[in-house]
Amino acid sequence: MTGTTVTVSESSARKYALDPDVRLMLEVRDGSAAAFEELVLRYQVRLVRVLEHLVGGRHLAEVLAQEVFLRVFRARGQYVPGAKFATWLFTIANNVASNAVRDRSRRREVLLVSSDTSAAGIPAMDRLVQASTGSMPARQLDKAELRQVVRLAVESLTQRQRLAVLLNKFEGMSYLDIAKTLDLSPPAVKSLLSRARENLRQVLEPYIEQGTSPPSQIQNPKSKIQNP
Repeated sequence: MTGTTVTVSESSARKYALDPDVRLMLEVRDGSAAAFEELVLRYQVRLVRVLEHLVGGRHLAEVLAQEVFLRVFRARGQYVPGAKFATWLFTIANNVASNAVRDRSRRREVLLVSSDTSAAGIPAMDRLVQASTGSMPARQLDKAELRQVVRLAVESLTQRQRLAVLLNKFEGMSYLDIAKTLDLSPPAVKSLLSRARENLRQVLEPYIEQGTSPPSQIQNPKSKIQNP
């Protein structure tokens, strides 16, 4: 059994050796502080963006991002490249976000949701709207309003649907990588994304076609349930 395990590990290492972030993480495992700093620089903004959508607050997302990187650093000695680095990182992020949401629910705290005020997320949001409705937002649409509408639409999804959409549309992950992150099969991810796109379409189409914004709090009867 030991020989088989080593063979699998070596096979994984060779398979993902072309991923530059995996190579950096292997340097981190070997004690390189500079490689860890480089990984933080590469992923900090992207990680905070995904976490913000998952937990509904910028400040909390920034705090949780630090927790994710801390977990990465603590696990460096046991790191084995069994997937792309981004897949491994967002798996940790999903666990951290899920714990935070459960803790917040227990404490019954109300967090203020801050919308992204930068223009950096606009192209990805435009693609999300187009993927969900088949229509690209008109150029004259107010971008701040579009950000708000997309944020509300994404918040209407279950947590699993939300993370799958974010990883697929914002991070460009394949079904296989998302499946590894969520511990699902690729067909299950395909089904999950299909349901998420339908939910998004129902929220976004009135805005695209009639300029009707969704209510400030969208009540999704399935949003309390953690299954897809």
